[in-house]
Amino acid sequence: MSTADSIVTTDTLHRFGRRFLGAPVRSRTYRHLLYLLLAFPLGIVYFVGFVTGTAVGLGLLVTWLGLPILLLTLSAAAAAAGIEARLATRLVGVDAAVPAFLREFDVDDGLAVPGDGFVDAVRRLVTTPSTWTAVVLLIYKFVFGLVAFVAVTTVGSISAALLAAPVVYDDPAGIAAGAATAGQYRVGSWTVGSLPEALAVAAGGVVVLVVGLNLLSGLARFHARSVAGILRVGTGN
Repeated sequence: MSTADSIVTTDTLHRFGRRFLGAPVRSRTYRHLLYLLLAFPLGIVYFVGFVTGTAVGLGLLVTWLGLPILLLTLSAAAAAAGIEARLATRLVGVDAAVPAFLREFDVDDGLAVPGDGFVDAVRRLVTTPSTWTAVVLLIYKFVFGLVAFVAVTTVGSISAALLAAPVVYDDPAGIAAGAATAGQYRVGSWTVGSLPEALAVAAGGVVVLVVGLNLLSGLARFHARSVAGILRVGTGN
């Protein structure tokens, strides 16, 4: 390896190290965390709303109410996909396209009230590929929301438990530590009984926090890119 190549490699490693170790102090990291934390409640709202709307609409198809409810459910799915596109762009910085139906929708089309343009608006809603990719996205969001919730809570709880060791390891009442026996703080099968041990545990907590925040940021980027990819299906881009 030449000297120039060695310098480039070293500089690359230094930049990577700064980005990796600097995760806890970057605002972008916390935007990514917010994106992950929103995934769980939004995924539940999307999924429950879509399943409920579809079930009610199908159940009422024998009446004049069923079809409007199904159309409203599809419109809501497209709107939810638009929300997801904006979240991916603003919180993670991934360019995700808003569904075509929302970009082209005009209130004057009369989708909500039958009349001139109503049939055409319904046809465009049902035949536009992005409407159905929006439905796929809602189901995907529900599954990912569960994964994101588990990932964030796992990293948060483990790092918090380790970082708290110097403060609670000798808690005489065993309240702050939550230990089974007063004055004992356990990490797995290891009982922390001294300040040096507690500081070592806290150092491990710092490592878990830094690694965990980087992994969570990577998970947020993966999800945002997958959202953008789903929304591109059928658009020809």
